Amino acid sequence: MAGNYDNSASFYDTLSRLVFGKALINAQVYLLPQIPVNSNILIVGGGTGWILEEITKLQPSGLSITYVEISAKMMALSQKRNTGENKVTYINQAMEQTKLPTDFDVVITPFLFDNFIEENLPGIFNQIYKTLKPKGLWLYTDFQLTGKWWQYAMLKSMLLFFKLLCGVESWHLPDVAKQFSGYGYEVVEEKNFFGDFVVTRLYRL
Repeated sequence: MAGNYDNSASFYDTLSRLVFGKALINAQVYLLPQIPVNSNILIVGGGTGWILEEITKLQPSGLSITYVEISAKMMALSQKRNTGENKVTYINQAMEQTKLPTDFDVVITPFLFDNFIEENLPGIFNQIYKTLKPKGLWLYTDFQLTGKWWQYAMLKSMLLFFKLLCGVESWHLPDVAKQFSGYGYEVVEEKNFFGDFVVTRLYRL
């Protein structure tokens, strides 16, 4: 199971902006216009929920959103967000403990998989995969290493910080691209941010 971010909920967004500026926000919102109208959306690990407001700016009604977040404090912040006339179901559990339907048009996993160690990745990936309709869209955003020394140093510093503060189990980035490839996903669109340290991809089977 990934860590619980209760201990960082109150300052998580502020810290993110201090370190990365708007790069993490820009990466996550970049693909949101690709969400079809009236979609049934699953968001796993949405943090403080600001992404709900960004989605609502684009589509203030007609969406059905299931929001899964393990941190109770993050969830409390998320539930205060403006979601317009969209229907949002909040589930305060780890994804691994959650039973969900298999009819989602869109899955969004923002900075989720970097919390998992390699051996636990296939299980959580498969669980999310099974919730998505055939030809559904998977909006993936996370860190990546492209060979620049500072990326490695920054990643280790972040993982150490959140390991100590929040119990995150990961010490390396798991091979998520291998999972997508193994399930037959293709990359429809991709964009890098913050010196290629952050990548956002739109996947489709």
